[in-house]
Amino acid sequence: MRENRERRLALIDGAIEVLAREGARGLTFRAVDTQAGVPAGTASNYFANRDDLFTQIGGRIYDRLLPDEATMARSREGTQDEAHYARLMHEVVDRVTAFNSGYLALLELRLEATRRPELREVLTRRIRADIDANIAHQAGSDLPGDSTSVVLLYLALNWLILERLTLPGVFSEEQAHELVDATVQRVLRGSRESG
Repeated sequence: MRENRERRLALIDGAIEVLAREGARGLTFRAVDTQAGVPAGTASNYFANRDDLFTQIGGRIYDRLLPDEATMARSREGTQDEAHYARLMHEVVDRVTAFNSGYLALLELRLEATRRPELREVLTRRIRADIDANIAHQAGSDLPGDSTSVVLLYLALNWLILERLTLPGVFSEEQAHELVDATVQRVLRGSRESG
C-alpha cells in the first residue's frame, strides 16, 4: 500500500464526498479517484479493499469534526454558566452542520457498521472517545451540569443536526436556534433537580 499521506487524505476526503452524495453502493474506487481528481486506479493503491476504505473514512470524519485549539480555548473563557453552555452547543451544531457531507457520510457509515464489524469497532471507539472527552471537558470546567447532561445534549443535538441536514424544512433556522437554547436549559435544569 502506498504511504503518501497527503494523497491518502485527499482520497479519503474524496470518499467522504462520494459516500455522502451517493451512499455506500456508490462508493467505488473509481468514484473516489474521480472525486479526488487523481488517475484511475490510484485508490486501489492506497486501500486494500472497500472495508479498509470504510474504516479509514470513519476515522477521518472525526478528525475533521474536532474543534480547533482556538475554539477549545474560547470554550474555557468567560463565565461558565448556562448561557455560555448554550453558546458552546450552538458552536457544535454549526460546526458539524457546516461539514454536512461528513455528517451525512457518517450516517451512511453507521448503517454500514451494522454489517461490517471492523467499521463498527472504529466508529464505536471514535464516538465513545468523543463522548468521554466531552464529559472530561465538562467535569474539568466550571460549566453547570454533569456527565448525564453531556450525554443528553449529545443525543438531542445530533438529532437536530440530522433534521437540519436531511429535512431542512422541518425547523427554520430560528426554530433550530431556539431549540438548542431550550435543550440546554431543560437538560441543565434536570441535572440541578436530580443533583
